[in-house]
Amino acid sequence: MDIKEIREILKLLERHGVQDFTLQRGDNKIRVRKNGFVEERTQVRFREVPVAETQPPAVQTAAAGSGAPTPALAADQLPVGENQFLVTSPIVGTFYRAPSPESPPYVEVGSTVNKGKVLCIVEAMKIMNEIECEVTGKISAILVENAQPVEYSQPLFIVDLV
Repeated sequence: MDIKEIREILKLLERHGVQDFTLQRGDNKIRVRKNGFVEERTQVRFREVPVAETQPPAVQTAAAGSGAPTPALAADQLPVGENQFLVTSPIVGTFYRAPSPESPPYVEVGSTVNKGKVLCIVEAMKIMNEIECEVTGKISAILVENAQPVEYSQPLFIVDLV
């Protein structure tokens, strides 16, 4: 399956309003699931805000001289042991530990995982991508906070190999 074929599948699914779709050809598997199955509408009310309050808190903190948020560590910056495996994000998106806000996380520190077990979701362009473990082992570290943006190949988990 090449990227051109995947794009055609995505266009077809969008055109027909498909919410959940899985396709497997040999070792290749693609699953497309739209974010949520229920459309929710939120009523927004606006109020006047004085100009002094419009600057985001993160910018105010950085300007005040206190520490700005630390950037994510790259895979080569983490001390990973010989008997450990680093799970990295295959795409840029938003990291979610659970399939929905009400659901428990897929894994916790100390969880035993098998090859193929879903560890998390990375949402990219409103598509929920399940990230599966590539090895059997035990989760020793979760390196990203829930609902945080992640970069391509950013470390997500450290798995102790069994």
